[in-house]
Amino acid sequence: MLNTINKSPFANNSFETSSRFFQPGDPILFIEDGVYAVQANNKFSNALRDILKNNPVYALGPDLNARGISEITAGVKSIGYEGFVELVEDHQVNSWL
Repeated sequence: MLNTINKSPFANNSFETSSRFFQPGDPILFIEDGVYAVQANNKFSNALRDILKNNPVYALGPDLNARGISEITAGVKSIGYEGFVELVEDHQVNSWL
């Protein structure tokens, strides 16, 4: 299952809540303001590194660029819209709002 997170973890608890339900191997995709969670060296970096041990983690590149985020946590992969579409085509989607 593809888990998408679109809310900033600084303003919403969807990242923290959703992380309790991730299954090993399920991809996690941060979009819109959710990409603030993957910014390098923030208070969510340790939790993200733990998730990366069992799950692939992605962030939508255009959303990173729109928010001026140039450094992301090691292991997180920046993808474009084509990669986003491929993930959606390959997985059932669970959107954490």
